[in-house]
Amino acid sequence: MKTLFRWTRNLFLGLLALIVLAIGALYLSEPVMTQRLLTMPFGGSSGPVAVVRGVDRPAEMPRASRAALSPQVINEAIAFGASNGTHALLVWHDDGIALEHYYPGYDANTRTPTQSMHKSVVALLLGIAIEQGHIGSVDDSASLYLTEWAADERAKITLKHMLRQTSGLRFSSVGFKTIIGFLRMMIGPDVTAETLYQPLEAEPGTRFDYNTAIPQNMGLLIQRATGMPYAAYLSSALWQPLGATDALVHLDSEDKGMPRTGCCLDATARSWLRIGLLHLNGGRINGRQIVPEDWVRAIAEPGEHNSNYGYFTWLGNEYEPKRLYNRKSSTGVIHSEPFAAPDVIYFDGFGGQRVYIIPSRRLVIVRTGDITPDWDDAKLPNLLIRGLKP
Repeated sequence: MKTLFRWTRNLFLGLLALIVLAIGALYLSEPVMTQRLLTMPFGGSSGPVAVVRGVDRPAEMPRASRAALSPQVINEAIAFGASNGTHALLVWHDDGIALEHYYPGYDANTRTPTQSMHKSVVALLLGIAIEQGHIGSVDDSASLYLTEWAADERAKITLKHMLRQTSGLRFSSVGFKTIIGFLRMMIGPDVTAETLYQPLEAEPGTRFDYNTAIPQNMGLLIQRATGMPYAAYLSSALWQPLGATDALVHLDSEDKGMPRTGCCLDATARSWLRIGLLHLNGGRINGRQIVPEDWVRAIAEPGEHNSNYGYFTWLGNEYEPKRLYNRKSSTGVIHSEPFAAPDVIYFDGFGGQRVYIIPSRRLVIVRTGDITPDWDDAKLPNLLIRGLKP
């Protein structure tokens, strides 16, 4: 027994020493990133933030004119949210809010980190930038704006390739071999150095790979094309016309000041509802055309290499029991059954941050909350779709 105890103790001490050495080596090469990594579980920050200015007094959002959801369905939806750490659950039906529920500790002013839902906002913002003449078209070579790509084969990458996630650019994902690159992208002090200089590993336009580096590079492209800091352009072009309240974008550092546009837009649930309404209403809100109608349609058109993906936005066209993000990772999302409507459009933030838009049912569903690793994409939208009264 003593021999077993000594063996176990020595193994533990050996593993602990290896962990300490690994952290020490990482700190020597990546001091800022390591500090953020170690302090984030205890309330530390992934970096500074910039405010996306909204409006001080947003217009009141109307209540639905008819009770299309029964009290039983509403109670089931609220109970579902309580079971997975939901902060806010909002449902818009037809002409107004049919359900607005905040869980203990959260309210209408709470800004929740919503992970990759930011990608779908980047898609909308690009359409506005094209409409305003800052950018030519989706068929432009990205190298017109990302000039670092002009002298090599990356000049073949178009904006449409980027939006469709068929750029062919190499990328870091979550995994043993790629974790350092992924961490540099998510919490490192120079996100551009990690994402802009990746080489091609496939011919552009030939295969789908969900790649957070691409919307990150698109954010840089928008910033360069408009000549404005990303947060300022997002504010003037989309956020204020939308009538949303202030949001936050996370920056890589004070010195670089580049927002993380592949993730990390903290906003209220009502702000996300307003963004969802742009899809429901062809880019209009409160009688004003915010995003070109043809661009909103283009976002929801299925890509050639993935029928469930449009422009930085997911679609529910083809049933997959587990939807994988890319070839390099086993990370994916459960779909326990097909969507109960054929035209679901949705923003996907890791761990269950969601905006579902179902045009055929005049329905928008917003869920923000704790990261839920076993999130089932079918449960909440199908409960509410099926619960609508005729």
